[in-house]
Amino acid sequence: MTPQEACRKIVENRKEPSLNWAVDYASYGAGLPDGPELKVQCLYVLNNISRWRGPVAAEVRSTLKAYAGVK
Repeated sequence: MTPQEACRKIVENRKEPSLNWAVDYASYGAGLPDGPELKVQCLYVLNNISRWRGPVAAEVRSTLKAYAGVK
């Protein structure tokens, strides 16, 4: 999964209460090309999905962490 696809998954799950702030960041990130701006956007998204749980959340979190270089 690409970081843009991960961001789209967040937007698709926007009704989750734990994603209120992350949806706007993810919407923006979904339209960005690969590069430093997308890496920064991934960090913003990661910071705002810390309470989101489940298999989709785990896959999205893993993708964004790998792209942003977070352990």
